[in-house]
Amino acid sequence: MSSSETWGPTQRAVVTACFLGWTLDAFDFFMMIMVLRRISSDFGTDITSVTWAIFFTLAMRPIGALLFGRLADHYGRRPALMASVLLYSVMEFASAFAPSLSVFIVLRALFGIGMGGVWGVGAALAFESTPARSRGLVSGILQVGYSAGYLLAAVAFGLLVDRIGWRGMFMVGTTPALLVLFIRSKVPESPAWRDTRGGAPAQSLRAGLSGHWMLAVYAVVLMTVFNFFSHGTQDLYPTFLGTQRGFSTAAIARIAIIYNIGGICGGLFFGTLSGRIGRRRAIALAACLALPAVAFWGYSQGAAAVATAAFVMQFMVQGAWGVVPVHLNELAPAGIRATFPGVVYQLGNLLAASNATLQSVIAVHHGSELQPDYAYSLTRVCTVVAITLFLLVLFGPERRDVRFDRH
Repeated sequence: MSSSETWGPTQRAVVTACFLGWTLDAFDFFMMIMVLRRISSDFGTDITSVTWAIFFTLAMRPIGALLFGRLADHYGRRPALMASVLLYSVMEFASAFAPSLSVFIVLRALFGIGMGGVWGVGAALAFESTPARSRGLVSGILQVGYSAGYLLAAVAFGLLVDRIGWRGMFMVGTTPALLVLFIRSKVPESPAWRDTRGGAPAQSLRAGLSGHWMLAVYAVVLMTVFNFFSHGTQDLYPTFLGTQRGFSTAAIARIAIIYNIGGICGGLFFGTLSGRIGRRRAIALAACLALPAVAFWGYSQGAAAVATAAFVMQFMVQGAWGVVPVHLNELAPAGIRATFPGVVYQLGNLLAASNATLQSVIAVHHGSELQPDYAYSLTRVCTVVAITLFLLVLFGPERRDVRFDRH
């Protein structure tokens, strides 16, 4: 019995490292989401202009997924994961010293390259090191790192931003670099990668995709919709709470903490459920259940109602996402498992990277420059995307519990 078929200290260390890699990655990304208004004020521009930093962060992630994915398929998951974490940590720190918006955007683009490598490489390492029977749960654990990172960003925002400013927040965001020490000392290489490589050169990307091109196209489209689902309900939501609902910094932080707890619960629930009812059915169920919550989520007024609606929405959004890591890894061709999931995921990010700018433009068009109607843009995008995801996933493929330790 291989090490990947049993649970022990090694498997727990691997899952912990991959979870923290994605958590701290999301922490750094959402740190910027929380301080959009402060950045725009400091640079003397509008929020729409600053959202281009979000666009380029997301747009560069496919490059990181391809670069670090190929490194992982050639040289191992472990060194590629450490390198990607180091890159995004350094760029996060450098962002604190940006003298202008244009320099800031360039640094966030470089941050996106490092960020792009973490998800795919970490997921491959985790699933290749843990038992097949636990994949649904592990998928949920890995993906809720995204919500956990957002939660940590919200806590840090509420506690620190008025004291240290947005630049100080980016300095705090360098803490993920410490994760490299943990990976180096506690996390071994993937046993499936060692067994299948056998000292042979890694499969080329073209050879790995041979016979799987339609699968790749489908996966990119699926992840485009998924990224609109996630970013469409998150990126401008703190701005909406501040500008349209008039909540204070402390109230926004509290609401963000609550809805990210919802995301964590949803990711764990639907990830685990996917092991019983299937990956596609679990995703479709979460997308379907998001629809009744849309109007409540976008048009609630009081803090308690807003927080409740946001909790429910992120329970469903991140619930659907909780199935994604295992679903993409099971669909991936064996020889490019570290590359395929990350690249299709990040290409979906690229195609959805205009989300924040698009929603901002819609809000201004439906409202005005002084009073953008974010409620309108958020709810319209979420409704269309949830319906599209529900239909798309039901007609796609599934390879639940496929073996990872053989080609």
